[in-house]
Amino acid sequence: MSPSIRPEDGRVVPLHPKLADPGAVRVEIRSKRFGGTEVLRNVHFTVSRGETVALLGPSGIGKSTLLRIVAGLDPEFEGEITRPTHMAMVFQEPTLMPWRTALQNLTLVHSELSEGDARAALDRVGLKGRHDAYPRSLSLGQQRRLALARAFAGRLDMLVMDEPFVSLDPELAESMLALTEELIAELRPAVLFVTHARAEAERLASRILHLQGQPATLTPHLV
Repeated sequence: MSPSIRPEDGRVVPLHPKLADPGAVRVEIRSKRFGGTEVLRNVHFTVSRGETVALLGPSGIGKSTLLRIVAGLDPEFEGEITRPTHMAMVFQEPTLMPWRTALQNLTLVHSELSEGDARAALDRVGLKGRHDAYPRSLSLGQQRRLALARAFAGRLDMLVMDEPFVSLDPELAESMLALTEELIAELRPAVLFVTHARAEAERLASRILHLQGQPATLTPHLV
């Protein structure tokens, strides 16, 4: 069942299964503040299972803050988020366990995976022969492939990505885009991702949202 995050009491309240598609995401943010500064106001949208939504906006507008709220990493806001239980997040910098091998970075997160399935997931993202390598011995591109493998290896209803292709050279960025596109098409989770590149948004997303203003809200004609 989808959990509903209610920040006023910090609880996760299960929704009745008839109230929402278990693969859907519903965002109802009335306000988000840092101290006395309101950074988000009246941000409301949904993402259906199988839909990819891109979030655009200038630097510092609050895109990453919004993603953290949606992912459940920041409960300090007014509003409510309904999201699936099985969710993964891919950050700008790969959040890997440096003291664990590439294979262990999958199996420790997804305990239900057999070793064979975990190795197949690594092969799928181009890490064949690197299963026993530690993150420090992998290139940035390989680390990001490992992060993608970890996100897609288990059951996945929702994927949140924060500029996963930033700081990559054009050839590597294209390779990562193509791989992400394939994995999304195969598993069809609800996807919400932040990017500064409209070309990336237009390629991956079925819908584009735009944050604008102070405090930031969604631009009406792009919702």
